[in-house]
Amino acid sequence: MSDELLADAMEQMGKRVEACVGLFGTVRTGRASPSLLDRVSVDYYGAQTPLKQLATINAPEARLLTVQPFDAGSITAIEKAISLAQLGLNPSNDGKIIRLSVPELTEERRREMVKMVRGIAEDGRVAVRNVRRDTMQDLKELKDEGEIGADDEHRAEGELQKLTDQRIAELDAALKSKEAEILEV
Repeated sequence: MSDELLADAMEQMGKRVEACVGLFGTVRTGRASPSLLDRVSVDYYGAQTPLKQLATINAPEARLLTVQPFDAGSITAIEKAISLAQLGLNPSNDGKIIRLSVPELTEERRREMVKMVRGIAEDGRVAVRNVRRDTMQDLKELKDEGEIGADDEHRAEGELQKLTDQRIAELDAALKSKEAEILEV
């Protein structure tokens, strides 16, 4: 029974780390990346639709993103959504393709981005610790109900702590990598 709880906790922690690393991709660095537009939702015929479902997003150059809508009639809605997303990108279109020039980041803006990424990482750590807390609670309930013994509970708590430390280390490694990417000139 405790092994099932540990397996579930491992899966949940993995999902939290993946979600956090996914959010790292939406933070702008000095180079163009299609993942910068992952957070953009477009009002498409009254429904909020993710941009990547409405258009092809490419990075043909290091400082340029192109957005080619599947439906040419949605180009103004896409352009408006990108402007409202406050990504620091100015869209310009030629009627078929939207071009987004990615400007150089200033030192001050880079520091702000690092703070934002650290905040995302801290939220990820808290989420991983919450999974640990919930699993510890479940283990305690199993022991109180007599389904597992005190030794099994203690062993499972030790395994859970190792798992938590491992997932937080993965998150910290991803954070360090993202910080280096942001601060790279």
